Amino acid sequence: MSGEQELGITESKEHSPGEWYAEVVQKAGLADYAPMGGFIVTRPRGYAIWERIQNNLDGWFKDTGVQNAYFPLFIPESYLEKEKDVVEGFDPEVAWVTHGGHDELEERLAVRPTSESIIAPFMAQWTRSHRDLPMRLNQWCSVVRWEATETKPFFRTKEFLWQEGHTAHADEDGAWEETMTRLDQYARLYEEVMAMPPLKGRKPPHDKFPGAHTTTTIETLMPDGKSVQAATSHYLGTSFGEAFDITYADADEEENTAHTTSWGLSWRAMGALIMTHSDDQGLVLPPALAPDQVVVVPIWQEDNQEEVVDYAADLAAELDEAGVRVELDDREHRNPGFKYNEHELHGVPLRVEIGPHEVEDGEATLVHRPDGDTETVDRDGIADTVTEHLDTVHAKLYADAEETLEGEIREAESREEILGTIGQHGGYVKCGWCGDEDCEEPIKEAIAAEIVMVPLNRDEEPIHDDCAICGEEAEETAYFAKSY
Repeated sequence: MSGEQELGITESKEHSPGEWYAEVVQKAGLADYAPMGGFIVTRPRGYAIWERIQNNLDGWFKDTGVQNAYFPLFIPESYLEKEKDVVEGFDPEVAWVTHGGHDELEERLAVRPTSESIIAPFMAQWTRSHRDLPMRLNQWCSVVRWEATETKPFFRTKEFLWQEGHTAHADEDGAWEETMTRLDQYARLYEEVMAMPPLKGRKPPHDKFPGAHTTTTIETLMPDGKSVQAATSHYLGTSFGEAFDITYADADEEENTAHTTSWGLSWRAMGALIMTHSDDQGLVLPPALAPDQVVVVPIWQEDNQEEVVDYAADLAAELDEAGVRVELDDREHRNPGFKYNEHELHGVPLRVEIGPHEVEDGEATLVHRPDGDTETVDRDGIADTVTEHLDTVHAKLYADAEETLEGEIREAESREEILGTIGQHGGYVKCGWCGDEDCEEPIKEAIAAEIVMVPLNRDEEPIHDDCAICGEEAEETAYFAKSY
């Protein structure tokens, strides 16, 4: 980029969200499109955000007994076929390796679409006694699902980064507690790190993970009114234990089948983050994830340059010593306006402006990225002050997203109301549902909306007595929405 004009975002988030999103991703230096359709190249700034998401989750996982491991990228076809629901669920999206060099392989190898089928056999080998349980494994890796959809960086790509946890337990209670522990950790990530309010629920039976007993989900609402499946945690029951012979001897030497779980979060979380917080000036990041949390910009004239730059450098050094990720932008070939635009485009949460007046008065001017709020503060105690302002930036982002969510959950009691409400407003529409998958079809066919979630508590009374589509008795509440 060589001029101020090139820094700007030309598309509108409100009027052209798809084009706007793609422009923010590229101009903020997060990713580029790869030469093969459906793939992207993650640039250092984008990968740094993913690393911070990863580091937060990884620490919480390890605090609760999880160990990281790594399993092969390729899965023998015979392994994949051991769990028929997995085969049927992923078959249209599996990429296959048929040759090694010039030689045809004796058995096709699947490029992992998910890893239950390669991890479960080893969990079976490593499990002998009830003393081996619970077994908690996780891997950070990429998976490939050969979808025929338009590439949308971080939302829809044929290869994507994620973590996938896999655990084995002696009984249903232990496995269900594990399922909920991971769901709660994902919710914590969205609230405390990403400044986004999560909705916790279950997927309807027809949309659960292939082979699972129950799929729990975190859903997040985007500003364009669509929902994102932001993370999932699956109670698999004994289906994988039976398919892969994951058994253990209990205290009485009786053989039992283990109950298993799997749970995952992908870089779709980054897509949701970008879409939720960013604006027409570019990327907006919560402080916990920003590669640079603060940029210090000295503003000088020829006769006071040394004094202003030295003051700014000392302030930046103090922030750095306090653990704040800070950049001192003292480039001489760029004017302050260009620097402001560039750092706004890159999503730096807080800007510190230092001019001759700040130097003279022993102060600093702080500017919040999300809304441009400006405050001049004392130089003394600047590290504590900056930390407080970063907390305020996080709170602002969360409050804005929460306000959007609360205003976008509506009710409907008929098919016509569901179609009209989603068609006009987007967002979530709650209604009574009889539990029959066929009642989703009229909504899906008309406006491409579906049941993205039902309440987590199976005993919760449905919001209405009757199913909004067929009029039969409602069994639970369904949340309809369009989704990514």
